[in-house]
Amino acid sequence: MAISQTNGANGTNGTKAAKTFPPGVHVPSLTWFLDDSTQEIDWDTQRKHISFLVESGLHGIVLAGTNGEAVALTAAEKSKLVSTTRELAIQHGRPDLTVTLGCGGGSTRAVIDETILGKEAGADYALVMVPSYFHFAMNEDAIVAFFQELADASPLPVIIYNFPGVAAGLDVNSEMLETLGAHPNIVGVKLTCGGIAKVARVRAVYEPEQFFALAGQSDWLLPAVSVGGIGTITGLANVYPKACIELFELSIGEKHKEAEKAQLDLATVEWGFAKGGINGTKWVVAQILGYPESSCHTRRPYPKFTDAKKQSWIRGVVNGLASKEKSLTNLAKS
Repeated sequence: MAISQTNGANGTNGTKAAKTFPPGVHVPSLTWFLDDSTQEIDWDTQRKHISFLVESGLHGIVLAGTNGEAVALTAAEKSKLVSTTRELAIQHGRPDLTVTLGCGGGSTRAVIDETILGKEAGADYALVMVPSYFHFAMNEDAIVAFFQELADASPLPVIIYNFPGVAAGLDVNSEMLETLGAHPNIVGVKLTCGGIAKVARVRAVYEPEQFFALAGQSDWLLPAVSVGGIGTITGLANVYPKACIELFELSIGEKHKEAEKAQLDLATVEWGFAKGGINGTKWVVAQILGYPESSCHTRRPYPKFTDAKKQSWIRGVVNGLASKEKSLTNLAKS
Protein backbone atom coordinates (compact mmCIF):
# COMPACT_ATOMS: atom_id res chain seq x y z
CA MET A 1 0.00 0.00 0.00
CA ALA A 2 1.31 3.46 -0.78
CA ILE A 3 1.24 6.31 1.70
CA SER A 4 0.83 9.30 -0.57
CA GLN A 5 0.02 11.93 2.02
CA THR A 6 2.35 14.83 2.51
CA ASN A 7 3.52 15.94 5.92
CA GLY A 8 1.63 18.78 7.59
CA ALA A 9 1.63 22.19 6.01
CA ASN A 10 3.85 23.50 8.78
CA GLY A 11 5.93 20.32 9.08
CA THR A 12 9.68 20.39 9.46
CA ASN A 13 10.47 19.02 6.01
CA GLY A 14 7.14 19.21 4.17
CA THR A 15 8.02 16.15 2.04
CA LYS A 16 6.08 12.98 1.36
CA ALA A 17 6.47 10.00 3.69
CA ALA A 18 9.86 8.50 2.93
CA LYS A 19 8.50 4.99 2.63
CA THR A 20 5.32 2.97 2.74
CA PHE A 21 4.12 1.68 6.09
CA PRO A 22 4.00 -2.03 5.28
CA PRO A 23 0.97 -4.10 6.23
CA GLY A 24 1.87 -7.02 8.45
CA VAL A 25 3.52 -7.66 11.80
CA HIS A 26 5.46 -4.93 13.58
CA VAL A 27 7.19 -5.67 16.88
CA PRO A 28 7.44 -3.30 19.85
CA SER A 29 11.02 -4.18 20.73
CA LEU A 30 11.90 -4.79 24.36
CA THR A 31 14.65 -2.65 25.89
CA TRP A 32 17.31 -4.47 27.92
CA PHE A 33 19.10 -2.95 30.93
CA LEU A 34 22.10 -3.81 33.07
CA ASP A 35 21.30 -5.04 36.57
CA ASP A 36 23.27 -2.46 38.54
CA SER A 37 22.69 0.87 40.24
CA THR A 38 22.63 2.81 36.96
CA GLN A 39 20.51 0.43 34.87
CA GLU A 40 22.09 1.67 31.66
CA ILE A 41 20.95 -0.06 28.48
CA ASP A 42 22.72 -3.39 27.99
CA TRP A 43 23.79 -2.67 24.45
CA ASP A 44 25.26 -6.14 23.86
CA THR A 45 21.91 -7.79 24.57
CA GLN A 46 20.04 -4.97 22.84
CA ARG A 47 21.99 -5.40 19.63
CA LYS A 48 21.55 -9.17 19.77
CA HIS A 49 17.80 -8.79 20.19
CA ILE A 50 17.39 -6.23 17.44
CA SER A 51 19.42 -8.45 15.11
CA PHE A 52 17.12 -11.35 15.94
CA LEU A 53 14.06 -9.24 15.11
CA VAL A 54 15.56 -7.89 11.88
CA GLU A 55 16.57 -11.34 10.64
CA SER A 56 13.18 -12.86 11.52
CA GLY A 57 11.47 -11.20 8.55
CA LEU A 58 9.13 -8.97 10.56
CA HIS A 59 7.61 -6.11 8.57
CA GLY A 60 8.80 -3.41 10.95
CA ILE A 61 10.24 -2.59 14.36
CA VAL A 62 8.75 -0.18 16.89
CA LEU A 63 11.16 1.32 19.42
CA ALA A 64 10.26 2.95 22.73
CA GLY A 65 6.72 1.67 22.83
CA THR A 66 5.03 0.38 25.97
CA ASN A 67 6.94 -2.91 25.84
CA GLY A 68 10.10 -0.90 25.24
CA GLU A 69 9.51 1.07 28.48
CA ALA A 70 9.24 4.40 26.70
CA VAL A 71 8.55 6.41 29.84
CA ALA A 72 11.82 5.18 31.35
CA LEU A 73 14.02 6.19 28.40
CA THR A 74 15.88 9.44 27.80
CA ALA A 75 15.81 11.26 24.48
CA ALA A 76 19.45 10.29 23.89
CA GLU A 77 18.66 6.62 24.48
CA LYS A 78 15.72 6.75 22.08
CA SER A 79 17.94 8.33 19.44
CA LYS A 80 20.60 5.64 19.87
CA LEU A 81 18.00 2.85 19.72
CA VAL A 82 16.82 4.18 16.36
CA SER A 83 20.30 4.65 14.91
CA THR A 84 21.41 1.24 16.19
CA THR A 85 18.38 -0.45 14.65
CA ARG A 86 18.99 1.28 11.34
CA GLU A 87 22.66 0.24 11.46
CA LEU A 88 21.78 -3.40 12.16
CA ALA A 89 19.07 -3.43 9.49
CA ILE A 90 21.66 -2.35 6.93
CA GLN A 91 24.16 -4.88 8.28
CA HIS A 92 21.65 -7.71 7.92
CA GLY A 93 20.59 -6.76 4.41
CA ARG A 94 17.35 -4.94 5.23
CA PRO A 95 18.22 -1.25 4.78
CA ASP A 96 14.60 -0.33 4.02
CA LEU A 97 13.15 -1.91 7.17
CA THR A 98 10.41 0.33 8.57
CA VAL A 99 11.36 1.78 11.97
CA THR A 100 8.74 3.49 14.13
CA LEU A 101 9.60 5.47 17.25
CA GLY A 102 7.32 5.95 20.22
CA CYS A 103 7.24 9.69 20.78
CA GLY A 104 5.81 11.13 23.96
CA GLY A 105 5.93 13.82 26.59
CA GLY A 106 3.83 15.91 28.89
CA SER A 107 3.38 18.74 26.40
CA THR A 108 2.75 19.13 22.70
CA ARG A 109 6.11 20.86 22.39
CA ALA A 110 7.91 17.92 24.00
CA VAL A 111 6.25 15.40 21.69
CA ILE A 112 7.11 17.49 18.63
CA ASP A 113 10.73 17.57 19.79
CA GLU A 114 10.77 13.77 19.97
CA THR A 115 9.44 13.45 16.42
CA ILE A 116 12.28 15.70 15.25
CA LEU A 117 14.76 13.59 17.21
CA GLY A 118 13.32 10.45 15.65
CA LYS A 119 13.60 11.85 12.14
CA GLU A 120 17.21 12.86 12.69
CA ALA A 121 18.08 9.41 14.06
CA GLY A 122 16.54 7.58 11.09
CA ALA A 123 12.98 6.67 12.11
CA ASP A 124 10.22 6.50 9.50
CA TYR A 125 7.09 7.00 11.62
CA ALA A 126 6.10 8.33 15.03
CA LEU A 127 3.75 6.37 17.31
CA VAL A 128 2.08 8.79 19.71
CA MET A 129 -0.18 8.38 22.73
CA VAL A 130 -2.38 11.10 24.21
CA PRO A 131 -0.50 13.06 26.92
CA SER A 132 -2.38 12.08 30.07
CA TYR A 133 -0.87 13.79 33.11
CA PHE A 134 -3.61 16.43 32.95
CA HIS A 135 -6.18 13.83 31.93
CA PHE A 136 -8.95 15.69 33.72
CA ALA A 137 -8.59 18.54 31.22
CA MET A 138 -8.13 16.42 28.09
CA ASN A 139 -11.62 16.38 26.60
CA GLU A 140 -12.32 15.32 23.02
CA ASP A 141 -11.57 18.74 21.58
CA ALA A 142 -8.26 18.93 23.43
CA ILE A 143 -7.19 15.49 22.23
CA VAL A 144 -8.06 16.25 18.62
CA ALA A 145 -6.27 19.62 18.81
CA PHE A 146 -3.17 17.93 20.26
CA PHE A 147 -2.85 15.46 17.40
CA GLN A 148 -3.57 18.10 14.76
CA GLU A 149 -0.97 20.50 16.11
CA LEU A 150 1.54 17.68 16.43
CA ALA A 151 0.90 16.48 12.89
CA ASP A 152 1.27 20.00 11.52
CA ALA A 153 4.78 20.20 12.96
CA SER A 154 6.06 16.62 12.89
CA PRO A 155 8.61 15.69 10.24
CA LEU A 156 7.45 12.08 10.65
CA PRO A 157 4.02 10.71 9.70
CA VAL A 158 2.03 10.16 12.89
CA ILE A 159 0.37 6.94 14.00
CA ILE A 160 -2.10 7.44 16.85
CA TYR A 161 -1.53 5.05 19.76
CA ASN A 162 -4.83 4.44 21.53
CA PHE A 163 -4.21 2.75 24.88
CA PRO A 164 -6.67 4.01 27.51
CA GLY A 165 -5.29 1.54 30.06
CA VAL A 166 -2.06 3.51 30.45
CA ALA A 167 -3.40 6.93 29.40
CA ALA A 168 -5.61 7.53 32.44
CA GLY A 169 -8.61 6.17 30.57
CA LEU A 170 -8.37 8.67 27.70
CA ASP A 171 -9.87 7.09 24.59
CA VAL A 172 -9.66 8.26 21.00
CA ASN A 173 -13.12 7.26 19.84
CA SER A 174 -14.39 6.55 16.33
CA GLU A 175 -15.63 10.09 15.67
CA MET A 176 -12.27 11.53 16.72
CA LEU A 177 -10.44 9.02 14.53
CA GLU A 178 -12.62 10.03 11.57
CA THR A 179 -11.67 13.67 12.13
CA LEU A 180 -7.98 12.98 12.68
CA GLY A 181 -7.73 10.59 9.75
CA ALA A 182 -8.43 13.50 7.42
CA HIS A 183 -5.13 15.15 8.39
CA PRO A 184 -2.52 14.48 5.69
CA ASN A 185 0.21 13.68 8.23
CA ILE A 186 -1.83 11.36 10.47
CA VAL A 187 -1.68 8.03 8.70
CA GLY A 188 -3.01 5.37 11.06
CA VAL A 189 -3.96 4.16 14.51
CA LYS A 190 -2.76 1.35 16.75
CA LEU A 191 -5.72 0.10 18.79
CA THR A 192 -4.48 -1.40 22.03
CA CYS A 193 -7.97 -0.74 23.35
CA GLY A 194 -9.05 -3.95 21.61
CA GLY A 195 -11.66 -2.02 19.63
CA ILE A 196 -12.52 -4.34 16.76
CA ALA A 197 -15.53 -2.16 15.92
CA LYS A 198 -13.18 0.82 15.59
CA VAL A 199 -11.21 -1.08 12.96
CA ALA A 200 -14.40 -1.60 10.98
CA ARG A 201 -15.49 2.02 11.36
CA VAL A 202 -12.07 3.30 10.26
CA ARG A 203 -12.20 1.08 7.19
CA ALA A 204 -15.75 2.20 6.43
CA VAL A 205 -14.53 5.79 6.12
CA TYR A 206 -10.96 5.48 4.81
CA GLU A 207 -8.98 3.41 2.37
CA PRO A 208 -5.88 2.03 4.14
CA GLU A 209 -3.74 4.23 1.90
CA GLN A 210 -5.39 7.23 3.57
CA PHE A 211 -5.66 6.04 7.18
CA PHE A 212 -5.11 2.51 8.47
CA ALA A 213 -5.89 0.56 11.63
CA LEU A 214 -3.61 -1.89 13.43
CA ALA A 215 -4.51 -4.41 16.12
CA GLY A 216 -2.63 -3.70 19.33
CA GLN A 217 -2.07 -7.40 20.04
CA SER A 218 -1.80 -10.59 18.02
CA ASP A 219 -4.73 -12.23 19.83
CA TRP A 220 -7.27 -10.46 17.59
CA LEU A 221 -5.24 -10.07 14.41
CA LEU A 222 -7.47 -12.32 12.31
CA PRO A 223 -10.71 -10.50 13.30
CA ALA A 224 -9.01 -7.14 12.73
CA VAL A 225 -7.85 -8.07 9.22
CA SER A 226 -11.32 -9.45 8.41
CA VAL A 227 -12.85 -5.98 8.89
CA GLY A 228 -10.15 -3.94 7.18
CA GLY A 229 -7.15 -3.82 9.52
CA ILE A 230 -3.72 -4.01 7.91
CA GLY A 231 -1.83 -5.90 10.61
CA THR A 232 -0.63 -5.66 14.18
CA ILE A 233 1.96 -4.26 16.53
CA THR A 234 2.40 -7.15 18.94
CA GLY A 235 4.78 -7.84 21.80
CA LEU A 236 4.53 -11.58 21.14
CA ALA A 237 6.73 -11.06 18.08
CA ASN A 238 9.65 -10.42 20.45
CA VAL A 239 9.88 -14.19 20.90
CA TYR A 240 7.70 -15.80 18.20
CA PRO A 241 8.05 -13.55 15.14
CA LYS A 242 7.59 -16.27 12.54
CA ALA A 243 4.40 -17.58 14.15
CA CYS A 244 3.00 -14.05 14.12
CA ILE A 245 3.98 -13.59 10.48
CA GLU A 246 2.37 -16.93 9.60
CA LEU A 247 -0.90 -15.81 11.21
CA PHE A 248 -0.88 -12.56 9.24
CA GLU A 249 -0.24 -14.37 5.97
CA LEU A 250 -3.03 -16.83 6.71
CA SER A 251 -5.31 -13.92 7.63
CA ILE A 252 -4.98 -12.38 4.18
CA GLY A 253 -5.17 -15.71 2.39
CA GLU A 254 -7.81 -18.33 1.63
CA LYS A 255 -6.92 -20.97 4.23
CA HIS A 256 -9.60 -19.97 6.72
CA LYS A 257 -9.47 -23.04 8.97
CA GLU A 258 -5.70 -22.81 9.25
CA ALA A 259 -6.01 -19.11 10.03
CA GLU A 260 -8.55 -19.78 12.77
CA LYS A 261 -6.31 -22.46 14.33
CA ALA A 262 -3.26 -20.18 14.21
CA GLN A 263 -5.25 -17.34 15.80
CA LEU A 264 -6.42 -19.54 18.66
CA ASP A 265 -2.86 -20.75 19.27
CA LEU A 266 -1.49 -17.20 19.41
CA ALA A 267 -4.33 -15.94 21.59
CA THR A 268 -3.64 -18.67 24.14
CA VAL A 269 0.04 -17.82 24.33
CA GLU A 270 -0.41 -14.06 24.32
CA TRP A 271 -2.38 -14.33 27.55
CA GLY A 272 0.97 -15.01 29.21
CA PHE A 273 2.24 -11.61 28.09
CA ALA A 274 -1.00 -9.86 29.02
CA LYS A 275 -1.13 -11.30 32.53
CA GLY A 276 2.62 -11.37 33.11
CA GLY A 277 3.12 -7.66 32.45
CA ILE A 278 6.27 -6.13 31.02
CA ASN A 279 8.57 -7.60 33.67
CA GLY A 280 7.10 -11.07 33.12
CA THR A 281 7.33 -10.64 29.36
CA LYS A 282 10.99 -9.69 29.55
CA TRP A 283 11.78 -12.54 31.93
CA VAL A 284 10.21 -15.22 29.75
CA VAL A 285 11.66 -13.82 26.51
CA ALA A 286 15.13 -13.85 28.08
CA GLN A 287 14.59 -17.44 29.20
CA ILE A 288 13.48 -18.63 25.77
CA LEU A 289 16.03 -16.69 23.71
CA GLY A 290 18.92 -17.35 26.08
CA TYR A 291 19.63 -13.78 27.16
CA PRO A 292 21.23 -13.06 30.55
CA GLU A 293 18.58 -13.07 33.26
CA SER A 294 20.42 -10.12 34.79
CA SER A 295 19.41 -8.03 31.76
CA CYS A 296 15.70 -8.84 31.81
CA HIS A 297 14.62 -6.55 34.64
CA THR A 298 12.57 -3.45 33.94
CA ARG A 299 13.88 -0.07 35.03
CA ARG A 300 12.98 0.71 38.61
CA PRO A 301 10.59 1.37 40.23
CA TYR A 302 8.88 -1.35 38.17
CA PRO A 303 9.44 -4.46 40.35
CA LYS A 304 11.42 -7.52 39.28
CA PHE A 305 9.63 -10.68 38.15
CA THR A 306 10.99 -13.03 40.81
CA ASP A 307 7.99 -15.01 42.06
CA ALA A 308 8.79 -18.66 41.29
CA LYS A 309 5.12 -19.61 40.93
CA LYS A 310 4.50 -16.81 38.42
CA GLN A 311 7.68 -17.70 36.55
CA SER A 312 6.58 -21.33 36.23
CA TRP A 313 3.12 -20.28 35.06
CA ILE A 314 4.25 -17.85 32.37
CA ARG A 315 6.90 -20.24 31.07
CA GLY A 316 4.26 -22.96 30.75
CA VAL A 317 1.85 -20.69 28.86
CA VAL A 318 4.37 -19.04 26.56
CA ASN A 319 6.13 -22.29 25.67
CA GLY A 320 3.01 -23.23 23.74
CA LEU A 321 4.39 -21.89 20.46
CA ALA A 322 8.03 -22.92 20.87
CA SER A 323 7.84 -26.01 18.66
CA LYS A 324 5.92 -24.18 15.93
CA GLU A 325 8.40 -21.29 15.91
CA LYS A 326 11.28 -23.73 15.65
CA SER A 327 9.69 -25.56 12.73
CA LEU A 328 8.93 -22.29 10.92
CA THR A 329 12.51 -21.14 11.48
CA ASN A 330 13.90 -24.41 10.12
CA LEU A 331 11.56 -24.20 7.14
CA ALA A 332 12.81 -20.69 6.35
CA LYS A 333 16.41 -21.91 6.43
CA SER A 334 15.78 -24.89 4.15
